[in-house]
Amino acid sequence: MNDEAIRQVLGLLYQEDTLRTLAALTLSGEPEESGLGKEALRRALDRLERGGLAVRDDDGGWTVRRERFRELLHTTARPAEPSSPEEKVLRSFLVDGRLRAIPTKRDKQLIVLDYIAQVFEPGVRYPEKEVDVALRAFHDDFAALRRYLVDEGMLTRENNVYWRSGGSVEP
Repeated sequence: MNDEAIRQVLGLLYQEDTLRTLAALTLSGEPEESGLGKEALRRALDRLERGGLAVRDDDGGWTVRRERFRELLHTTARPAEPSSPEEKVLRSFLVDGRLRAIPTKRDKQLIVLDYIAQVFEPGVRYPEKEVDVALRAFHDDFAALRRYLVDEGMLTRENNVYWRSGGSVEP
């Protein structure tokens, strides 16, 4: 697989008829839901099949071939660059920006809390509700995160108002 295969798939996703057909196939399993005429639908399905995005099943129906995206991703994936110990901790605890778990080891917890504290601007005061909303984006137990941030001196609290008082600062 090469750059040409990637260009082919992107081209299919750019064309309105193939995009509508793929969307209908993905959402309802019925390519006819695309709203295209029979001939236009047939051509779109043929192109999607040639691009590896759709396959005809044994019953003559069509299904989306989602693994095509994974194949293209693996083709373009580069080896990960060596990362710092902090980045390794963040990669192991954060998935799509959310914490899988709050680290129990203090050194790892400090790395994660420092990362989370950076969502708060130094010098800005936040009501507790805003802090909770920001922390809920990281983990459902936002109250525990808030308590850890205060306990570690990364946030300070007074009269239900919080401000960033610690943690690293990006230059």
